[in-house]
Amino acid sequence: MELIFEKSVAGKKLALLPDCDVPEVEFDAALCRSSKPELPEVSETEISRHYSKLAHRAYGVNDGFYPLGSCTMKYNPKVNEDAAALEGLTDIHPLQPVSSMQGWLELYDTAEMYLKEITGMDAVCFQPAAGAHGEFTGIQLIKAYHVANNDIKRNKIIVPDSAHGTNPASGSMCGYEVVSVPSNEDGGIDLEQLAAAVGDDTAGLMLTNPNTLGIFDKNILKITEIIHDAGGLCYYDGANLNAVMGIVRPGDMGFDVMHMNLHKTFSTPHGGGGPGSGPVACKDFLAGFLPGMRIDKKADGTYDMTAAENTIGSVGEFYGNALVVAKALTYLLTLGREGVPEAARNAVLNANYMKAKLEKEYDIPYDKGCLHEFVISAVELKKETGVSAMDVAKSLIDYGIHPPTIYFPLIVHEALMFEPTETETKETIDNAVSVLLKIKEDAYSDPEKLHGAPHNAAIKRPDEVKAARHPIVRYDFEKEE
Repeated sequence: MELIFEKSVAGKKLALLPDCDVPEVEFDAALCRSSKPELPEVSETEISRHYSKLAHRAYGVNDGFYPLGSCTMKYNPKVNEDAAALEGLTDIHPLQPVSSMQGWLELYDTAEMYLKEITGMDAVCFQPAAGAHGEFTGIQLIKAYHVANNDIKRNKIIVPDSAHGTNPASGSMCGYEVVSVPSNEDGGIDLEQLAAAVGDDTAGLMLTNPNTLGIFDKNILKITEIIHDAGGLCYYDGANLNAVMGIVRPGDMGFDVMHMNLHKTFSTPHGGGGPGSGPVACKDFLAGFLPGMRIDKKADGTYDMTAAENTIGSVGEFYGNALVVAKALTYLLTLGREGVPEAARNAVLNANYMKAKLEKEYDIPYDKGCLHEFVISAVELKKETGVSAMDVAKSLIDYGIHPPTIYFPLIVHEALMFEPTETETKETIDNAVSVLLKIKEDAYSDPEKLHGAPHNAAIKRPDEVKAARHPIVRYDFEKEE
């Protein structure tokens, strides 16, 4: 497919802009470009077709089954979009006087109230723009707490070996040494190894429960107790909250701070760079360190904005991605107190149903019942046929199914991690199961077919390592010349 710059022909134009209805301003020459921007010159028809073709190449939850493990790619109800498009929410500027933003502040206050109830926390900050951003913020709160208590010898963050890759990255970015603790035979964190790893240099623990294997750690209260007894704090990675929302609360598990992914758990679109939202929630003793401005409800029912007493500063612009919060609140108001846990139970039901349909044909290393997701290993399949987890994932594309997460968690070799979410029907899951069984059959009868998959996609098998390490993100005009 041609780039828009490759379609450019000098002299082509779109529709004419209307006459300028505001006074023209002459800027200082030092602030102006010395040459015109190199913008593509195309007709309105061409640019319309160009973006339509791009849209057809994209794949999202509206296109088909999207079982990307640990990502909770659930369907996003259109009522969320309708609510976020209301003029009263969109026709506003973050620098307006607080007195003119009372509706928005009430919306934020209501969303915070619901999220505190769901998480078991005491305060919420909406400024972080994504999950990893929330992790970074949460660990900064832990760091600020220890510094405030002059306990600066604590320089280690504990993470399980099944942790999300962002966990050790967040700990390291905050200046901590990251210590990995192995999992036990049940897929949970090894208590003896954990106890041996902690000490007076432990700043905190980062983990998600259920973990990336889809397993709820039955020892979670003991885990958080071990950290607290050592003087550390416990951080909950909310990436897998969808499995337990409304049923069990991280705050009741012993966690002190956490992030949520509004663009996962609370059904707002994500992917393609945003917009996301990763609010941080914490217990009272950490609330004084929260970033940005806090919503303060006065006795007369009006709202104001104030900074936390010992705030760590700001981690983003203004109040976060506001319209994402509006969508999440719409979702919560739609489901209500009964609907939130029902959604979680249906997510668990769908994952267990799909796992049960596959467990006789595929190797499932931790086969003790899962919550929202489960992990398949293609080690034996690869040993017997040469067909890898990558081959299976690429083959799914030919059947109109988005591949699952692969080669993660790292403790499972040749891993394929499926998370069907609660919004998929039994028929959709049955079809995906039949496709996976057909792929296994092909692995034994025609492995070369799978090695070459996908056969029907616009892009076959690019050099993904090169694409990640050396992305081409700008057009080379000199090369054209």
